[in-house]
Amino acid sequence: MELRQLRYFVAIVDHGSLSRAARVLHVAQPALTQQLRQLEDELGAQLLHRSAQGVLTNDAGKIFYEHAQAILKQLGDARSAVIQSSARPGGAVALGIPQSVSGALALPLLTAVRAQYPDINLQLSEELSGNLIEQLKSGRINLAVLFDDDQLTPFTTTPLVEEQLMFITRSDSRFASKAASITLADALRVPLILPSLPHGVRPRIEKRVQASGLAIGQVIEINSIAILKSAILADLGATILPAAPVLAEIEHGSMRAQAITEPGITREVALCASKSIPLTTAAAAVERLVLEVTQDLCGSGRWLGARDLTQGI
Repeated sequence: MELRQLRYFVAIVDHGSLSRAARVLHVAQPALTQQLRQLEDELGAQLLHRSAQGVLTNDAGKIFYEHAQAILKQLGDARSAVIQSSARPGGAVALGIPQSVSGALALPLLTAVRAQYPDINLQLSEELSGNLIEQLKSGRINLAVLFDDDQLTPFTTTPLVEEQLMFITRSDSRFASKAASITLADALRVPLILPSLPHGVRPRIEKRVQASGLAIGQVIEINSIAILKSAILADLGATILPAAPVLAEIEHGSMRAQAITEPGITREVALCASKSIPLTTAAAAVERLVLEVTQDLCGSGRWLGARDLTQGI
């Protein structure tokens, strides 16, 4: 198996067509087809479904595509680690951020990277935390912001913030109380819009509810932050989330966040890297910058409901 075969296969999948991949790679299509056939013969499995409309990966192809991406990513990182300067780091850095954190961290981090490290190409991916864990294990991303739920032992972890989960409604919602805070028991009496198990904050909420001897009633389960926001703005119910995903709506006055008490619910957010794959100079620079941006966001109050855990690191 040759590295060019991996590059060719990834290009074919990315472009959905042998002809388009051949044009991008500047390779004759018959030669590209021959390399693909040799790869499939060596693996003893067909990787693609071919049709008049293009190509799609089958189950074996999807698995091989993920591994090929990881191998090519690590090869590129190894090359960058040798040639890049520590004084002016550059190259691609892939960072994964969960949907419920990106609203607070993504734009300030992008802005800071552009200002301090113009030669770094920061590639942000917004995913469910479970997907990010698999991508970080395989080396497809360099860093990931993850929730510390006692499943981060495969990674080196740096605590970022402790986030307070809040009771969030439309600003003029019939479900909102006039007080600045709401008890957990009262919050659970409202129709709730939450991610389904085991996604996002739902396991943390369920654990705290059970420990308090309470029960969750009516729930609308939505795993998309965008759809969840629409449901809140339609006043179908309230949600229990960190404030980060709805910061823009809170600032614009269309949503309201109330602290939850008796008891409160929090989660810890950490920056994670692989224990087995070294960080490039550029990735290490981004790692440091994530801490600096986090400190600034918490110190200024722009990361609403978050307590800085980076001090002293």
